[in-house]
Amino acid sequence: MERTMSVEEKIKRAEEIYARRKEGNTARVGIYNDNKKKDIKLLKKMIIQIIICLVIYFIIYIVQNGNYIFSEDFLNKINEIISYDTNFIEIYENIKNSIIKVTEDSKDQENNIGGAIEQTENLNQQPQELSQIEADIQTAKNTTSFIKPIEGIISSKYGQRDPSTPTVPKNHTGIDLAVNAGTKIKAATAGEVVLKSSEGDYGNHIKVQIGEVSIIYAHCNSIYVNQGDKIEQGQEIAEVGSTGNSTGPHLHFEIRVSERTIDPQTLVEL
Repeated sequence: MERTMSVEEKIKRAEEIYARRKEGNTARVGIYNDNKKKDIKLLKKMIIQIIICLVIYFIIYIVQNGNYIFSEDFLNKINEIISYDTNFIEIYENIKNSIIKVTEDSKDQENNIGGAIEQTENLNQQPQELSQIEADIQTAKNTTSFIKPIEGIISSKYGQRDPSTPTVPKNHTGIDLAVNAGTKIKAATAGEVVLKSSEGDYGNHIKVQIGEVSIIYAHCNSIYVNQGDKIEQGQEIAEVGSTGNSTGPHLHFEIRVSERTIDPQTLVEL
């Protein structure tokens, strides 16, 4: 006949069963947490690999398609893409679904990264094309030589400036050489006088042409040459003045190549 357990024995038996179940649950939780940590670590590693690949591919694309990237057509396409509504949730889901495949191909990606880096280094070693400004400067140097038109102080350099007078343009297309009114201006180069005018902000000014290069002498008090004249380098062609949009006597000395202005200080020491 089965023995009847006392109340104390039943309580002790229940405590033993509870203790065994608790130990079993703790072990399972520990295994689950370890697996979860491994999955998170693997996920982070794969995401980093994806980002590295994207950066390298983007660099290669920039190097190979530099001329196209800064073209007007490309910028227009970028504006069109920006105007679209981007579904970031969908992008996240696509990346999440691709993680398994990326893990399997991780070794191949590492090899591709090495090849991409080598290709980028080779591209960087190739000679770069000259910019438009550098090409214009080289064209001017190949066309003629330059001398100082006057001995003066540079009161305003080429490029962007912040003038205190509202009528003075912020983008300066030449060099201003301050000197006393009446100072003789010498031709910086030989050439032909293709324009003599007193109209506009330049006041009394002339334009001398030689090949693709043209030189403008502006704000003159008086001009010694006429349109159509052939002049020689060093010839006296005008006097310094303050005509047109001017705040004081000076020579506005401007150099252009195919009507694109360049900094005169890249061609002559002023």
